[in-house]
Amino acid sequence: MKSKEFKELVEQLSRLSAKQRVSLRQALEPALPTKPQAVREIEARMGDDPACPHCGSHRLGKWGTAKALPRFRCKECKRTFNALTGTPLAHLRKKECWDQFAACLQESKTVRGSAEECGVHRNTTFRWRHRFLAWISENKPPSLHGVVEADETFFLESQKGSRHLDRKPRKRGGKALKRGRSKEQICVLVARDRSGQTTDHILPAFNAEVVDGLLGPAIDPDAMLCTDGAKVYAAFAKNRGLLHEAVNLSAGERVRAKTIHLQNVNGYHSRLKGWIARFHGVSTRWLPSYLGWRRMLDGRDQALSPAVVLKSALKIIDFNTLR
Repeated sequence: MKSKEFKELVEQLSRLSAKQRVSLRQALEPALPTKPQAVREIEARMGDDPACPHCGSHRLGKWGTAKALPRFRCKECKRTFNALTGTPLAHLRKKECWDQFAACLQESKTVRGSAEECGVHRNTTFRWRHRFLAWISENKPPSLHGVVEADETFFLESQKGSRHLDRKPRKRGGKALKRGRSKEQICVLVARDRSGQTTDHILPAFNAEVVDGLLGPAIDPDAMLCTDGAKVYAAFAKNRGLLHEAVNLSAGERVRAKTIHLQNVNGYHSRLKGWIARFHGVSTRWLPSYLGWRRMLDGRDQALSPAVVLKSALKIIDFNTLR
């Protein structure tokens, strides 16, 4: 439409009846741009009584918009902010694609697969992946109850993506020279109760002091700890006053008294390694992100959705409460 015709059309609007105005609004609504779902979720994060992320004050004033989000100015510290300020997703662009990317995380798509799905460069989806997973990787259940199984699993140390290796490169990922704990392997301790609540930690060393510092606060004092025969676990359980049952795997023992076993946590190990294999090697630097990603996905097929993934990344909801 030419500008002159449009001007004439606008002048005629004042002569419309109330009924005609309603009809016109209904006709225009499908053509009007709507906010992406991701933007609505981000705005909802502020709630009805937003607080300044810098000083915590609730004395705020509106300060226009920036990058599709309302902006506020704190009357106490005089600083401006929006709903993403102070979150891992701050300063990221293309918010209209975040719903699609959250769906890619839900479906465990690769960096290149996600880039193709969202119509962006693979470097963008790589950056998004680790920003989205920053809080998810830290979101662990506060306490494990009942029967808690704990066992280690190992990942080959990887410097994937590094420009300067401190060792000779391995062909196609390579293999460790020996099984179990060594400088070539990253030890991940996984603890899981029978309800499916899971926590994991990358161990800098395998001793009772390290295990106590990482795992101790996460296990309920009334829980029963099931492990293999490693003396580290016996010392940890004694220090914490936990009921401890050890399964003698080296003697071929797998299950005792029907309830004492490690099948729950070992099954999780198997699912974790089978799932992570699709990424063709994960850098040790980013391993915590992938551990958190797997924890979020495990056993939540019905409860998980792109909106839940986005809310988890924004720390709006705790995915540990979903089953």
